[in-house]
Amino acid sequence: MEIDLPEPELFIHISSALIGPDIVTILFQLFILITLLVFSGLISGSEVAFFSLSNSEIKTIQKTHKGSINKVVSLLQTPEKLLATILILNNLINVAIITLSAYFAWGVFGKSAFVFIILTVITTLVIVFFGEIIPKVYANKNKFIFVKTASVIINISSTLFNPLILFLVSISSSFKTKKKILLESTKEELNKAMNLTIDKETSTEEKNILEGIINFGSIKTKEIMRSRVDIIAVDFKDSFEKTSKLINRSGLSRIPVYKETIDNIEGVLYVKDLIPHLKEASFDWRKKIRPAFFVPESKNIDILFKDFQEKRVHLAIVIDEYGGVSGLVTLEDVIEEILGDIRDEFDFEDDFQFKKIDNNTYLFEGKTSLNDFCKLTKMDKNYFNEIKGESESLGGLLLEINSKIPNKGDKIKFHKFIFTIMSVDNKRIKRVRVYKKHNKKT
Repeated sequence: MEIDLPEPELFIHISSALIGPDIVTILFQLFILITLLVFSGLISGSEVAFFSLSNSEIKTIQKTHKGSINKVVSLLQTPEKLLATILILNNLINVAIITLSAYFAWGVFGKSAFVFIILTVITTLVIVFFGEIIPKVYANKNKFIFVKTASVIINISSTLFNPLILFLVSISSSFKTKKKILLESTKEELNKAMNLTIDKETSTEEKNILEGIINFGSIKTKEIMRSRVDIIAVDFKDSFEKTSKLINRSGLSRIPVYKETIDNIEGVLYVKDLIPHLKEASFDWRKKIRPAFFVPESKNIDILFKDFQEKRVHLAIVIDEYGGVSGLVTLEDVIEEILGDIRDEFDFEDDFQFKKIDNNTYLFEGKTSLNDFCKLTKMDKNYFNEIKGESESLGGLLLEINSKIPNKGDKIKFHKFIFTIMSVDNKRIKRVRVYKKHNKKT
């Protein structure tokens, strides 16, 4: 029986590589390959680590750390730039691994189709398994390790590859701009179609509903939420008696519960859960706290409406970019964007927010949202975009224009509006008289 032995040339290649004078070179190449693979895993895992950081964790890092880690975390404010840096760096490392692997394999085994196929399969498996899957799984549970370790590399790379990063980000932004233009053009077409269908018999309420439907998908949660200063909430340490009195005064059916500060929301208390225990003086109402539903300021209200439906909740806590509570929004607030103001038996008649004095003059509370202000004064919702900054209320807008808290009686002019401060305290504008000129086009 004859046995086919491997060709002697293969043993010659291997033995000459391992025993010959190039052994140092081969070991050095292996060391570089392993090092590159480690870096590939580190950068790949850092992508998961950075983008899984919560707002509160980002805030903690910025307060407690300095140097490269803080600089890289600050890049999360422009996530496209950070992602572009990570992807460029990761791909360059993977290309280097493939190139060096080919050079190493061809130097040991020679150039052949068989070597090329085996090299492709093995290199792909190694990169995917050790450079992608394992690091990302580990980074998901140990994100701070990856964030701290990769910060220096990413910080240097973001500076080194800055021109390429800016180029890629600009391409991404152009696609976003085109998408936004497309959405705006669609919205404009819908408005034109609505204007064609509206006639003299169409009531103001019907027209407002149609406009609300068209604008529904472009309104952010921040624009309709109730500000944090207007949130009525229960302190976790309050007694049942004190909590009951607060519920009776508020007339609300759902009330947030906080610990120590309003930024630390424990959950939401449903008044109907307390009804069976009204006669129990020492009832532990904390057992009835339900989980709170948190949403970001930037969420579109059409998506929020779907969330309310799916989760079967009517109230959400709105959080800012740092994880702090910025406001509260309800299902009723969302529906009112289409149907207009909805009042029920729990709404007090003297709850002032808006009053029309004549065709040109209005009285508003400072906390009135700019979105509501524009609707009530029949202005485009983007009318104040050039000046409002981060403000979403009438009072905030006036502070942006005036650059300081005005005094009672002060007049603030902006384009066709004259705002007269009617009531103010040392923290915010409470009530404003608004005069709207009609001698210019809106």
